[in-house]
Amino acid sequence: MKKDILVSIITPCFNSEKTIARTFEALIAQSYRNIEYIVIDGASTDGTLNIIKEYEKKFPFPFRYISEPDEGIYDAMNKGIRMAQGKLIGIVNSDDYYTLDAIKNMVD
Repeated sequence: MKKDILVSIITPCFNSEKTIARTFEALIAQSYRNIEYIVIDGASTDGTLNIIKEYEKKFPFPFRYISEPDEGIYDAMNKGIRMAQGKLIGIVNSDDYYTLDAIKNMVD
């Protein structure tokens, strides 16, 4: 396994307060750690932003987020890709999650 490869993970979200914590927990539990995590929130009107802020310090790797209006999920994904610095990019939606070794397997 090449532990020096930076992987950028992007999560686009909008009004995801019911599901995004599970997505965050799955990323925190990843066996591969050379990750930067980027969340692109489309100016949610529910409690999503509060959950993002609550988790901000829990990530064991660099974490960035923006919350602003966008033109939908693909616009949000493209914003995240433009921010990404990793050699590999993964996208996990806010109502989904990666299994424990998903990023390690991608790098391998």
